[in-house]
Amino acid sequence: MLKHVSLATFAALAISAASIGAQVKPATGAAAAAAPLGQPDANGFISLFNGKDLTGWEGLEGYWSVKNGVIDGSETKDHSVQTDLILSASKEHPEKFVNFELHMKWMLVSPDGNSGVQFRSVINNPKTLHVGGYQADIDSGGNYTGSIYDESGIAGGRGTMSNRGEKTRWDAENQRHNNPLPESADDLKKLLHNTGDWNDIVLIVNGNHVQYNINGHLMTEMIDESPKAVLKGGVIALQMHAGFTMDIQFKDVSIKFLDGNP
Repeated sequence: MLKHVSLATFAALAISAASIGAQVKPATGAAAAAAPLGQPDANGFISLFNGKDLTGWEGLEGYWSVKNGVIDGSETKDHSVQTDLILSASKEHPEKFVNFELHMKWMLVSPDGNSGVQFRSVINNPKTLHVGGYQADIDSGGNYTGSIYDESGIAGGRGTMSNRGEKTRWDAENQRHNNPLPESADDLKKLLHNTGDWNDIVLIVNGNHVQYNINGHLMTEMIDESPKAVLKGGVIALQMHAGFTMDIQFKDVSIKFLDGNP
């Protein structure tokens, strides 16, 4: 999620991004961008991370790596950029990533940070590998975790599109209708490991219907009937938000295509 920042902070981030933009290099493993997806397991899931290196992923060198068998994204506030680790197969063939069930685990190692899982998204800044579009939000305070956010306004500039603890329907007139889920936002927040422990994500994207589950509980649900809805395929990516000294990790990343394997 892109938060509001002060003019001083914005200027500092702009300078940092400019200096980084002049020396952007892909992360190790990006050369295998066109590597095909593996075979599905008995339950139809395809592993997206080999636990050894970033084969099949593309990110900025110095920000993304593999440590102790997990994906690691880290930055310091004075060397910060809004960037993503992009699933190469979804960049090569975004049209194939339409309806799916995505599984992974994440942990914020640092006490501060902001991240998210991009889906049906687009690369809107190739220099910094920034991705915009639908985002399953994650943050260290647990204020946004479990909500669906419109990163960079790609899905119509709708900000937080579906809050934790709510089922949201966007109608054909782009009007929002919220209804409470059985578990409240506050109750669901208590189930999150904001920092220092692993969380399980199950993200189900099917047609205009999105369900974002964490640690076995439905956090939010969205039905997007808006003319702004993104119903075609797009990029899948892991975000690292600018403006933090942060360290976030991901593992056990897998996908099941609901329309059959492409």
